[in-house]
Amino acid sequence: MSADEDKYPAESGRRRFVKGVVGGSALAAVGAAGSAGINSATASPGSGGGTTQAMAIENTAGPAPRGMPQIPIEIDDNGDLKGVWPEVEEIEQGGRTIEVARTQMGGMEYSSEWFQYCGVESYEGIVPSYDSDNYFVSGEEPAYDWQAEAVSGGEPLNISMFEDYEEWGNGIGQSGLGKPATGTWRSQDTDNVIPIQVVRSPIIEEIANGNTDAPQPIVDWVNASTDQGFIAWLNKCTHFCCVPGYKQEESSAKFNAENSVYCACHQSVYDPYSIVQTLFVARPRPD
Repeated sequence: MSADEDKYPAESGRRRFVKGVVGGSALAAVGAAGSAGINSATASPGSGGGTTQAMAIENTAGPAPRGMPQIPIEIDDNGDLKGVWPEVEEIEQGGRTIEVARTQMGGMEYSSEWFQYCGVESYEGIVPSYDSDNYFVSGEEPAYDWQAEAVSGGEPLNISMFEDYEEWGNGIGQSGLGKPATGTWRSQDTDNVIPIQVVRSPIIEEIANGNTDAPQPIVDWVNASTDQGFIAWLNKCTHFCCVPGYKQEESSAKFNAENSVYCACHQSVYDPYSIVQTLFVARPRPD
């Protein structure tokens, strides 16, 4: 497809979703010996790390090497949004016992190692057994005017704040694709804040319900990892660890990113409506 070709025709009113799944073939390309070497090199002296497959919002342009990892989401009985944290267990690695947080979800293995990059591996909130209620809470300076008016810093994001998600717009790009919010996760009483971005979108609902041309493994994953159209991800650019934004920069239009997540630092672009499986080397958590 040429750079000038519109892969999301305006007349469709919705994006198309053709997803590539980086799975067994990619791991095979690494090779058994190479994979073992990578794991050995990254497992000590820290905990965890090594070759990791994560579900991510796709990187579609710019220097970022891969997408940003998705955070599975659930909504409690009060309508508050929570990030799902994997189950914690102890395993033997490199001749010692370490904690890991991982669980099976939607046909995939979801692991805390998804978030072990850009220094986040050193944050207290990424320690598997860190005690957190896992709610997504608004920061003190949210990126959107509507959010600053609706919720105070430190308060949880609630589904009631997103009722106009099918019409919402802020003058950047196309309205009605989804309503976003910024916040933090697993960061109470910590020195380091884990930034997250949430979007409630009818497009995510369509994928979760199978109304898409995405492969079935992607549909199964999105169905399990999203809730009522909400999708969330760790908002750390995989290039130089900047904090990107969805519909936050008017200048994003210069890079055809007005309907995407745009990193103004180095023009990396991510599509929050294209979920892919990505392979990378997670950094070990420091002891």
